[in-house]
Amino acid sequence: MFSELKEIWTSGHLEFEYPWMLWLILAPILILALKPLRYRAESLFAPFFDEIIRLKQEKPTKGVQIAKRNPIALVLLLLVWISLVCAAASPQLIGEPEKQIKTARNFLINVDISLSMETRDWVNQKGVKTTRWEAVKEVMAEFISRRKGDRMGLILFGSQAYLQTPFTDDLEVVESLLKESEVGMAGAKTAIGNSIGKAVELFEQDSIQKKVMVLITDGADSGSELKPIQAARLAAADSIVIYTIGIGTTEAQIYELDEYTLTEIAKATTGQYFKASDRERLEQVYDELDQLEPIEYENKDYIPKRLLFYYPLIVAFIAALGYHLIMGIGYSFRLIFYKPKEYG
Repeated sequence: MFSELKEIWTSGHLEFEYPWMLWLILAPILILALKPLRYRAESLFAPFFDEIIRLKQEKPTKGVQIAKRNPIALVLLLLVWISLVCAAASPQLIGEPEKQIKTARNFLINVDISLSMETRDWVNQKGVKTTRWEAVKEVMAEFISRRKGDRMGLILFGSQAYLQTPFTDDLEVVESLLKESEVGMAGAKTAIGNSIGKAVELFEQDSIQKKVMVLITDGADSGSELKPIQAARLAAADSIVIYTIGIGTTEAQIYELDEYTLTEIAKATTGQYFKASDRERLEQVYDELDQLEPIEYENKDYIPKRLLFYYPLIVAFIAALGYHLIMGIGYSFRLIFYKPKEYG
């Protein structure tokens, strides 16, 4: 509460939604100024009062007490009124204008988790040698966290392609499911064509027009029922842009990277092919993707507002309690210490 008050005091952006209501603060002054509404107590003059006392043989006492106005109580009443008027005027803290992120596209991560991703020839952020998959997960998680405004999905493929998460704007869910994935979960082969076909089916189920896919693999297609370039043409017909990232090597070995196919997939969908032979280069690729597919913002600036009416209401409540406390204490003192005076 006190931190918010400090922010209000230093920000200089306090406004009232209904400022005209502040004129009601003057209402008590106007009411007191009206002569017909003033209360004047009249006294009773009895010329036969002494005669009545003599006949009744009683001693008169001073039984009437004139209550004096308590200045503190008056101040508290005024504070209650001012606070209630301020609350009714709806004070609010106006923040600096912010550009609101626009949900612009469906962004699908289509990643290879075949056995070749278990190859231990990459270095992680701490400089420790690790598998390709662990390094890719590390960098990809950072990339996903930056894609505010995109609805992201995740497909993992090996011998078959499996939908890990459909399109969602909850990027933490996508990142969490990515981290839980392990090499070999989808089989030993690299069915690139099947994974693209699975992605096309997923995109067709959604209405957002802008569709982007990042395909990551370290090998060549094997075991696909649908050829990769044929699948890319189907994706292009559905206006899907595919960016392909090859993270393997073209040198002769068991798992050889098919750069030609990855380049043709990207060309067929007006995308782009990237070669990432190590972690540093993969980070650069993701930075380039951020530039190619930037976060979009709404045309209108978003101005954050924080309602503050409850603060004057709290002040009014405390002041009202203080008023009743003072009046109650004053009344108790009068009952205890007041003694009628006798006329002698």
